[in-house]
Amino acid sequence: MTELLDKLHAFLAKNDLRSEVIALSADASTREYFRIDWFGRTAVACVYPDPFVEAEHSYVDVTSLFLRADLPVAELYAVDGELGVIVQEDLGDSVLREYLKTQDAERSARLIDEAIAMIVRIQRATPLAFEMNSIASRLSFDEEKLLWELDFFKTHYFETFAKRPLPAVEDRALTEEFIELARDLAARASVLCHRDFHAANIMIDPEGKMRIIDHQDARMGSAAYDLVSFLLDRITEPPSTEWLAEKRRYFLDLRVALGLPRLDEAEFAAEFRLQTLQRCLKAVGTFSYQSAVRGKTHFIPFIVPMFRIVLRSAGNLRTFPTLCTILKREIDGEDDS
Repeated sequence: MTELLDKLHAFLAKNDLRSEVIALSADASTREYFRIDWFGRTAVACVYPDPFVEAEHSYVDVTSLFLRADLPVAELYAVDGELGVIVQEDLGDSVLREYLKTQDAERSARLIDEAIAMIVRIQRATPLAFEMNSIASRLSFDEEKLLWELDFFKTHYFETFAKRPLPAVEDRALTEEFIELARDLAARASVLCHRDFHAANIMIDPEGKMRIIDHQDARMGSAAYDLVSFLLDRITEPPSTEWLAEKRRYFLDLRVALGLPRLDEAEFAAEFRLQTLQRCLKAVGTFSYQSAVRGKTHFIPFIVPMFRIVLRSAGNLRTFPTLCTILKREIDGEDDS
């Protein structure tokens, strides 16, 4: 934090700005956020640990794409690649995840549906991403990327967090299942995805409008990717299968209403479950690493619920037996502790 704060003060001095600096809650990354004064209004400065080439920075590139697509992201005020600072519109402090807790059931349901509609709008921007030659159009959840994330889970949950590496035979069998999963999902990577679309990455701005943040890692992925992330990320109680089916149908109908091709409901349900396995295990890898390495232990309560969701999805798919065996053991171990 101190080094990044020094970089921000250097940026302010370079631009002859005097400002109070307020540290904001950090996300699960190495960058830090600060609220600053910006020519009579407040702004948010994102400070990166390393310099970057401004024209090639993913946040700048994807923000331009999303703004062109009329997606509600923060306006950029200044970019300083040498110091690693990006100054952007201040969207306030109201995060959808917390905001939902203050709303009645009817209002919460409307907000959830509004967020799902945002996913469809992102997917509708797929042709524009290619037209602009955006970084997002040149990145994909290909087999290599998906498998890297699954290996990240394997390493950081079993070795870094639990400190119980898998036996060699089981490790090899799980890797074979992960290769199969990654290969299947990579073949489905056909639409633009936010890549980390969950309720902690959606803000309610001071005017009460929903705004998207943390979109710099957008890339091509499966049609189910962002929906899985939004409905299943960072929860402590798995939602009912009936509720998930309802939200899938709403998503599919909205795709058609907004001009996207109709997807078969049964086929999409299978894709959703496959993506659930990969995305939720990837999340557990992040939670494990952030807890064990960076001391962010508030992620720990989400780990076992993620395992329960993955196990249920694998059971519905009737596949990945090694993964099921391992997760049952982990869940039983937690229940007995």
